[in-house]
Amino acid sequence: MVQIFLDTASLAEIEEFARWGIADGVTTNQKIFLSEGGVDFKQRVLDICGLVNGPISVETTRTTVPELIAEGKEYASWHGNIVVKVAMYGDGRGLQVVNQLAKAGIKTNMTVMMTYNQLMLAAKAGATYVSLFYNRSKEAGQDPVQIIRDYAAASKEQNIPARIIVGSIRTPEDVATAMAAGAHVMTIPSKVLRQMPFSKRSEETIAEFDKAWQEFLAAQKSKPV
Repeated sequence: MVQIFLDTASLAEIEEFARWGIADGVTTNQKIFLSEGGVDFKQRVLDICGLVNGPISVETTRTTVPELIAEGKEYASWHGNIVVKVAMYGDGRGLQVVNQLAKAGIKTNMTVMMTYNQLMLAAKAGATYVSLFYNRSKEAGQDPVQIIRDYAAASKEQNIPARIIVGSIRTPEDVATAMAAGAHVMTIPSKVLRQMPFSKRSEETIAEFDKAWQEFLAAQKSKPV
């Protein structure tokens, strides 16, 4: 079954969706932490690890291969559920980092990917997760739905262990389309998650049934003893 990762670093949001019983993990990045204001980075990561018993992606921020490897190893040392996010740099340095971290037994999430080629290279390098940016890929002229289908098929046929995470999600319709295409994991922002349970027709039907029940109770009371 497809997994859902919360795309947030807000403890209140994580607690909210954990109560729904749908939070399999959490993904974070630099923009997400910026939106949280002046929080203590390490402590917030550890707090998130305490709320969700699943993969918690924390993104590297350095620039050189040695710096990225050291940063990734530091993050991984904080908690056993931390997955180190590494960007797909165009010069291949991200692949070097993922490969070295994988050899050290550290789980990785290769991120900021737009193409099928990038996903396959990341999987080959040893990434635990490969992240496709759905809408950004579309804006770059790619067909993210076909990419998801192709990767899902290849991962099954070739026994590729790296699971595809689909992010850059903006609407509930994006989620449905990516899930149907074969995404292994969806990482979804809170704004979109809150929209997903709602259907106008469902609400109307619930109101209809509630009204019928009240009429049933009233009829019961009016029946002669």
